[in-house]
Order: sequence, then structure tokens, then C-alpha cells
Amino acid sequence: MQDASAVRKEILAFLDKLEIPYEFHEHERAFTIDDCLAMPFITEDVTICKNIFLCNRQKTNFYLMLLRPRTPFRTAIVSKALGVSRLSFAPDDALPQLLHLTSGAVSPLGLYFDKDHQITLACEKAVQETPRIAFHPCDNSATVIFSQDVFWQKVLPALGGTVNWIDLSELDENT
Repeated sequence: MQDASAVRKEILAFLDKLEIPYEFHEHERAFTIDDCLAMPFITEDVTICKNIFLCNRQKTNFYLMLLRPRTPFRTAIVSKALGVSRLSFAPDDALPQLLHLTSGAVSPLGLYFDKDHQITLACEKAVQETPRIAFHPCDNSATVIFSQDVFWQKVLPALGGTVNWIDLSELDENT
């Protein structure tokens, strides 16, 4: 696997080649969603997603779940929505192997490296409620911000991905 800065360069080159508009911000490494929310460019009009890498019990199917930063992750609800009997966190070695990522840098932009489309992208519907959306470019010392339309209509299709939308609106954000 390449180091994080090389992976970031590859992702940014991919976006630039496709002439995808984005904002780019370098910063101290952000390991938690609270680190991300403290960044001055993450404003009320930007959703920075909590990204969770999951797998089934047999570790044969993998899922990348995108949530709003304060949405609690409920395994049972997400498992039911995806039609999977039991989900758990993917093993540590799956991130670098499948997405060229490390813990703390999980991002749907890593789908760029999923050439065989082994990973199912799932997303809380409410992440679309802000005009813009932010992710690490596979390196947690930088963040890219897209308009929602650009990400869902240009970036994701260019990555070869589709999304499974999950409505988690019945959950209380503060639980």
C-alpha cells in the first residue's frame, strides 16, 4: 500500500483530471469526528460524515456506512436496512487492503481503489440536508469539500459507486 500522502495525491489527481470542483484544506491529523467538527471550515452548511467500515460475520461482504457526525451508529438498524443478518466492524487489515486507507482516514473516496466493487456504500439520507459535504481525500491531514450535487452526481459515479440510502430519521441524534 502507498503512504497516505501518495494516496491523497492520487485521489486529488483523479478529481482534477475529471475537472471536479472542490475546496481543499490541509490541517493537523484528525482522528475523530470531534477533531473534524472543530475545523474552522466545517460550518453549518457542510456535513462532514462519520464513516464506518463494516463487514458481515463471514468477512466476505464489506460495507462503508456514511452518517451525519452526531448520528449514533446502531448495528441492528443498519443490518436490517441492508438485509444483512449481522454486521460488525471490518478487521483492521481490510482497510489498507481494499481501500488503501488507515483508521482515521476512512472515506468514500477510497472507493477509487475498489476496482472490483467489493464494497457496498450505504448512507444515511440526512447527510444530504446541507448544501455541501466533506471527506478526507484518503489522508486525515486534509479535507475536501464538494457541493452535494457534485459529489453524488459526478464524484460517486466516476468512482463506479452506487449508494444504498438508509432513513435513520427515527433515531434521536443525542442518544
